[in-house]
Order: sequence, then structure tokens, then C-alpha cells
Amino acid sequence: MPQSAKKPFIDVLSGQRQSTPPMWMMRQAGRYLPEYREVRAKAGGFLDLCFNPELAAEVTLQPIRRFGFDAAIIFSDILVIPYALGRSVRFEVGEGPRLDPLDDPAKVATLMRRADFGKLEPVFEALRIVRSALDPKVALIGFCGAPWTVATYMVAGQGTPDQAPARMMAYRHPEAFAEIIDALVENSIQYLLAQLDAGANALQIFDTWAGVLPPAEFARWSVEPTRRIIEGVRAKVPDAKIIGFPRGAGALLPGYVEATGVNAVSIDWTAEPAFIRERVQSKVAVQGNLDPLALIAGGAALDRAVDDVLTNFAQGRLIFNLGHGIQPETPIAHVEQMIKRVRDGRG
Repeated sequence: MPQSAKKPFIDVLSGQRQSTPPMWMMRQAGRYLPEYREVRAKAGGFLDLCFNPELAAEVTLQPIRRFGFDAAIIFSDILVIPYALGRSVRFEVGEGPRLDPLDDPAKVATLMRRADFGKLEPVFEALRIVRSALDPKVALIGFCGAPWTVATYMVAGQGTPDQAPARMMAYRHPEAFAEIIDALVENSIQYLLAQLDAGANALQIFDTWAGVLPPAEFARWSVEPTRRIIEGVRAKVPDAKIIGFPRGAGALLPGYVEATGVNAVSIDWTAEPAFIRERVQSKVAVQGNLDPLALIAGGAALDRAVDDVLTNFAQGRLIFNLGHGIQPETPIAHVEQMIKRVRDGRG
């Protein structure tokens, strides 16, 4: 299928404001959709779904068919890199990911430095299937987790309220912690390049836990590894379009944008609009930032929240999205209401 068709999502990342902002939703392939739940039940475990190319492609395409979003994001998970690095990764129902913790320097010494990318071939095959099925105007997004966020799960063996185990390790054993980060940087570069080669048009780097770091640690463990990944990807693909999402970075966002070279930054719903317009959107596109709970609420509250995003950001380069992933209990009718509101140009 020709890749030369105009893609509004890519145009924004290339510096061109669109009169109607392109839109997609983080976690748009997910449990709020009955068709997703049907495929998920058929697949078995969560990783079984991620590593079944046909089923992963199917759930990636479902929200595009239903809603006509401007971008699809490949169905996968940020923890596939630890899996390819030989770590045990499993998902407990209702409890989230479980890994064998790398919580002291002796355990870090057992970490593989080079991932077995053969284990990730199903992700690349799913990308190829999706790209061939998508309308050329719809962009396809590949992604990885930022090294800091992925490392927090690798150190603790699970998610924790404030990721204190990784923060403590970074303070107590910075050399050992840097070994984890370095392995993640090197392998994330190769993983993202392989996704571009398989048909992704843009990439997103999810740093979900960036906001728990104080400024100096944020610079060291969030900004610098992300900068290295982007530099490594662009050494091979100079025009690669990359979105960063350092969730909760707040006042540290301008420095993140300048240091990393992202084409866009995703912002959460707590971002202060005037600050973002003046210090961030003046430099790069912004993506966001509807509160997922406003989407659940629906009605007049949702209309106001959508209008606020458009009023605050649509005069500049904007990709309309949520401030984080869609929640499973979100009514489909509310998603339809949001899309209509954005595309009718309110705000």
C-alpha cells in the first residue's frame, strides 16, 4: 500500500498545524471495547495476545474501524524488552506485571546486554499486518517504554505506588542502576528501528513514572536516556518522528523537549495551559490532554473538558488525545461524543 498519502497526524509532527487536530487515544485498543474483550478471551494470557501477530493486529485495528482515528498504535507492552533480555515477565490477573526483581548489584550482573529480538518478531509481524490493512492516511505508531520507567518495574519486580525501590537503587547503587539503563537504551534503539522498518510511521516513548523524580534525577535517569535513544534512532533514520511522554514532568517539560529533540510531547491533564503554550507548544507539537475521568463522566462535563483542550491548544500544533490511557469502564458513546466535539471544531 502506498505510504506517500498525506497523514494529518504525521503532518503535525512535521510542524504543520491542522485546522482540525488529528486524534487518537492512548490504550485505544482495550477492555472498553466488546470486540477487544472477545479477542482477549480467545488469546489466553496478555502476553499471548501481544505475541500473536494476527490477534495483536486485529485489536490494533478495532478502534480505527469503529471510530476512524487518525493514528493506530500497535498493541504490545513496554515490558517486552525485559522479556527479550531474558527476564521472566508475567501478568497476574487484576494485579499487573510481575518480574524477577533486579534489586541488588549482584542480580544486575546477571542481566543480558543484548536482547533476543527473535522473541519480538511477532510484534514486527503485527506491525506489517496492520500497515498493510490501514488506509494510507492513517498513521501507525510504534513505541517503547522509556528506560527509567521500564527499569522501575525490573528493579521492584512489579509496579509500586511511587516506584521507591528503583529510586533507592539509583541513589545507593548508581553504577549498577546505570547498567540496567544502558542495556535498555541500547536495545530500545534497535527495537524502535525494527518497528520503523516493519511499517511504523512514528514512535512514542512512554515515561509513565518520570514525575516521581526530583529535577537532578529526572535529568539523569529520564531525560538523558531518552535523548540517547532518539539520537540512536535518528543516526539511522534521520527524519524519524518521535513523541515523548514524561508523565508528570510539569515545569521540567521545556528542558526535556530541548534536550531530547522530540517532535512532540504528550501532556497529562494536570499541565498548566499557559505554561505549555508559551514554553512547550512554541517549540514542538503537544499531544493531549483530556482527563480520562471526564471521558467517563460524559455529558456537559465532557463537552466542557474537550472545549478547554481545544481552546487552550488548538491554535497551535495539537494532536488531540487523553492525558493518559482510556479506562476500561469508559462508555463507547462518550468516546463518540468526544470525537464529534473535536471534529465539529468546538472550543
